[in-house]
Amino acid sequence: MHDHYQYLHKINSPNDLKTFKIDELSEITNELREFIIDIVSTNPGHFASSLGVAELTVALHYVYNSPYDKLVWDVGHQAYGHKILTGRRDVFHTNRKLGGIAGFPSIFENEHDAFGVGHSSTSISAALGMAISAQQKGETDRNIVAIIGDGAMTGGMAFEAMNHAGTENANLLVILNDNHMSIDQNVGALNEYLLDITTSKTYNKVRDEIWNMLGKIDKLAPRTRTFIQKVENGIKSVIMRQGNLFEALNFRYFGPVNGHDVTHMVRVLEDMKRISGPKLLHVLTKKGKGFRAAEENQTTWHAPGLFNKDTGIQIFSKFEGPQPPKFQDVFGHTIIELAKLNPKILGITPAMPSGSSLKFMMDEMPDRAFDVGIAEQHSVTFSAGLAVSGMIPFCNIYSSFMQRAYDQVIHDVALQKLQVVFCLDRGGLVGDDGATHHGAFDIAYMRCIPNLIIASPMDEPELRNMMYTAQLPDTGTFVIRYPRGNGVTPDWRTPMSKMEIGKGRIVKKGYGVAVLSFGAVGNFVVKADKRWQTDAIEIAHYDMRFAKPLDEDLLHKIFSKFNKIITVEDGVIAGGFGSAVLEFMAEHGYSAQVKRLGIPDKFIEHGTQEELYKICGYDADTIYKVGKEFYADVKKTSTQKRFAEYVD
Repeated sequence: MHDHYQYLHKINSPNDLKTFKIDELSEITNELREFIIDIVSTNPGHFASSLGVAELTVALHYVYNSPYDKLVWDVGHQAYGHKILTGRRDVFHTNRKLGGIAGFPSIFENEHDAFGVGHSSTSISAALGMAISAQQKGETDRNIVAIIGDGAMTGGMAFEAMNHAGTENANLLVILNDNHMSIDQNVGALNEYLLDITTSKTYNKVRDEIWNMLGKIDKLAPRTRTFIQKVENGIKSVIMRQGNLFEALNFRYFGPVNGHDVTHMVRVLEDMKRISGPKLLHVLTKKGKGFRAAEENQTTWHAPGLFNKDTGIQIFSKFEGPQPPKFQDVFGHTIIELAKLNPKILGITPAMPSGSSLKFMMDEMPDRAFDVGIAEQHSVTFSAGLAVSGMIPFCNIYSSFMQRAYDQVIHDVALQKLQVVFCLDRGGLVGDDGATHHGAFDIAYMRCIPNLIIASPMDEPELRNMMYTAQLPDTGTFVIRYPRGNGVTPDWRTPMSKMEIGKGRIVKKGYGVAVLSFGAVGNFVVKADKRWQTDAIEIAHYDMRFAKPLDEDLLHKIFSKFNKIITVEDGVIAGGFGSAVLEFMAEHGYSAQVKRLGIPDKFIEHGTQEELYKICGYDADTIYKVGKEFYADVKKTSTQKRFAEYVD
């Protein structure tokens, strides 16, 4: 703990915070912000979002009685300050590290984390459930607060929840943290609407004056505010030409208020506690507040990696020689190349233009690339609408976010046999974002859907060839999944060519044991093979490329020559690529010992990708050991003549 903090080292719980005077909260907020800067500069994580809500965080814990009162954060990377004030200050340096605290709120980690939040737009639904529960139990003094921001209000689920909440009389407060940002700049009509509200000085001045006046009258004549609400609504309609969106959903709307005035925020939140029913407080904040570089470049400083806190300069690792690019960047450059060749190609992403590298296309071809906001379901059906009209959409979604649009993939795309190309970024274990973000399930949940092609490249040229193949006429629905991080081919800008769908390739011939890899994990097999060769072990390796359709011709050859098979995938074992190989074996009456390596049947927590690969048991070391054991077993139980027959 840094000893130069006057207040923060005394705060081990929200109750400790409440012992300070209200005029001390400003300095506490400054120390909280400085502490986040201190830690995140040396232990990378999300950054700008938590800086922006420092005052709001302090005010919430000063006013509300957590954990009895429930604070639901959305999105979860805003909650660093919340974690620090709720007993995790001295372990905050372990944030997102293996065995350390999670980068998002977790109900398993701390009693003040009311709900687990890694994806977005879930808070209002969860908070409404908590509010109805409190109502059912007669807990009239329990406050339920959803803090929604960083673009999360663009998600349709938030409006589904508000539509329901407006018909209930549950005690629910929704705080809209409005900074006009998610990771990239917020988009859409809602963003423009909120901007209109925040800039309508006439509306806000008249509204405040009316409500203050009614409050004074209400003390003399109870229920005057309720009776005269229609007067306010009429004035609102005249001034803004249309009613307030939130009040149209039966939410009492308050704001906008300055989210960086902690004293005022405390007073406003105290007022909110005295007003029953569903209500929305519109709070204006600046993402990255208090760190100049983050304020000026909010996208870059959303999660900046290592940086010098004094100079604001990011610190990058130095490598010698040309380095392979990230798979996402290969996608970003390749789709531009393809779009120049094929005018039907369009790019779509649900609020991840920088993360998916579709930003390259948005900059170069702004009329052919679309950021639809945090709206995965919409992005898929929007793509379906484009495809049924003759376009070829490349819909780029993180694997874990695609889970949110599963019905749309089935009902709107696959069932209609539409040519939509789904590029699933972050397939497999993503590292320190943890269980909410691992792309563990896509192979399994996509493989059971008819009319889909499911492919995964071992390297960058394969990704380019898959993308090229997917946009050719009458290809159908094509899923390409690739991992987070860098590939293996520095000189990756090779000419693109058509791939034969459903066909794998031989990487290396061998004896007795065959390794079948799907996707970039094949490079772990290549690393293991270098050690096998040192041990004079010749194991065959096949890059299968497609989980659906499987290369059955190649599998027939493999099962006729090998009785020891290892499958390797960066996805769940249950129902994944290895399961597909086992199904093939059973259906065709083959007998072999098959060892499946992949993600086990449990949720994997946070850590570096390398640490998690090892924990799950499909890193290069584990593949080497399993292969060596299989090879020794084959050699032990076979005659030399029989062993030689296994050669491919």
